[in-house]
Amino acid sequence: MDIEQLMERLGRSGVTVILKVDDERMAKGGDPWTLVMSGPGLGEQGFIRAESSSLSDCLEQGFSRLRSLPGDWEWLAELS
Repeated sequence: MDIEQLMERLGRSGVTVILKVDDERMAKGGDPWTLVMSGPGLGEQGFIRAESSSLSDCLEQGFSRLRSLPGDWEWLAELS
């Protein structure tokens, strides 16, 4: 997965993306990855937040929720 192309495509689709890894949660055995998406591309949903122990699972959680919204999100299935 080319993360730069992914982020650019989401941005062009009206989605602001914040991706974070938290060293403190990682050290405590928690879910260090957080994905937050917001913006007009999400419609009335407003925002999507996902947390997980792995980056790939965190992204898949967020993209799964995004695919359930109205709009042209079929291209996200190619990333699964």
